[in-house]
Amino acid sequence: MESLTNDIINVRVDPKDKLEATNILKDLGLNMTTLINMTLKQVIKRNGIPFEVANPTPSKELLEAIEEGENILGSKVKTKKYHSVKELIGDLENDL
Repeated sequence: MESLTNDIINVRVDPKDKLEATNILKDLGLNMTTLINMTLKQVIKRNGIPFEVANPTPSKELLEAIEEGENILGSKVKTKKYHSVKELIGDLENDL
């Protein structure tokens, strides 16, 4: 038989996170209670967490791009500097 009352869950959260999430949910036409209930239903239906929980690992390409950017900023790589977008575009067109 289904319960006629609801249980209450108390959760401590960072006030800034709560405010930001509340504003996003409001824009979506939802509130925190609805989100929690939706999430719990999905945990039950999926028999697990309904979203990926992982520490994102940057790809090899991203790490190489970051290193290249750091080298450029640290002047380890010689780069041409432009004073305007027009000058850059002209140089790019000359390379074609």
